[in-house]
Amino acid sequence: MDKREALTTALGLMADFYRKNGRSLPWRRDREPYHVFLSEIMLQQTRVEAVIPYYERFLTLFPTVEALAAASDDLLFKAWEGLGYYSRARNLKRAAERIVSVYGGRFPDTPEALLTLPGVGKYTAGAISSICFGLPKSAVDGNALRIYSRLFADGTCITDEAFKSRLASELDAVYPRGNDAADTTQGFMEVGQRFCLPNGAPKCVDCPLSSLCAVGRGDADYTLYPHKEKKKPRRILPRTVLLLTDGEGFYLRQRPKTGLLAGLWEFPSADGHLSKDEAVRAASELGFSVAGALEAAVGKHIFTHLEWHMKSYLISCKKADVSSFVLASPREMEETYAIPSAFRAFLNYINEQK
Repeated sequence: MDKREALTTALGLMADFYRKNGRSLPWRRDREPYHVFLSEIMLQQTRVEAVIPYYERFLTLFPTVEALAAASDDLLFKAWEGLGYYSRARNLKRAAERIVSVYGGRFPDTPEALLTLPGVGKYTAGAISSICFGLPKSAVDGNALRIYSRLFADGTCITDEAFKSRLASELDAVYPRGNDAADTTQGFMEVGQRFCLPNGAPKCVDCPLSSLCAVGRGDADYTLYPHKEKKKPRRILPRTVLLLTDGEGFYLRQRPKTGLLAGLWEFPSADGHLSKDEAVRAASELGFSVAGALEAAVGKHIFTHLEWHMKSYLISCKKADVSSFVLASPREMEETYAIPSAFRAFLNYINEQK
């Protein structure tokens, strides 16, 4: 069996597996492009189990692409709170605005047009094209790269853009149309998430591709595939968080509209691990009249290339006139203001103190 034939057979086996054994997930109830688009953006770098409640809440708040386009940033970010990578939420709204203004509320139905939407790359365009419109267009993500690498014992580095393009071309050349296209794309996701696992040993015994696959047959060592370049270590940034309180609420400020965690609400913080006296001085420089300070919770948050290692102080403030801050109760912080998960340890601390 040559490579093209093996690849065609593998696509058919994955599609057939999905039809018979695919998991029942809320975004698979129909092939509405808005639903598939929303789920695909949410699933980027996020587990299926974590996405389900967010997806269902989003559709309650924003049932149509028009509703999403008209959403306020505060409501959007609050609905997204906890999912991380907030640029995804911003791009969701920008894409919705473009769909409404340029396409009259109807999703574009070609990969080329889909790629003009903010936040939509080749993978998402391929997923929507095949699942919603039945086009013979592959969706090359980590699952596809991993399955292909193990299937053919291909040791090319999967972060190589030329390799991704080659794989997409090979897949597109044999991809089916219509319902089979949709089932094939879903089949890639099923096999990649249930058998050809990214971490730990693959479950080759149960995998529908085992007889075709070099790793599944025992001809290749799964630990060698896929091949990835080692990541550079993340930069560690110590920070001090100031939990400024009047005894009832806590002072929050909104982050700048661009950059890390853009537009979200935060407790003010400073670079470095400050002493208590330095923290009091930092609060005073922000315009607060400080009555006292105590060491409080510690926390750590990991971004893609950066780690925040945080300590904090609970700082009692006398009445302050600081227009750049809002005073929020613990309940308002949970229900109204979009505070990123980077500060979850401090929200938990505040709730425990209540």
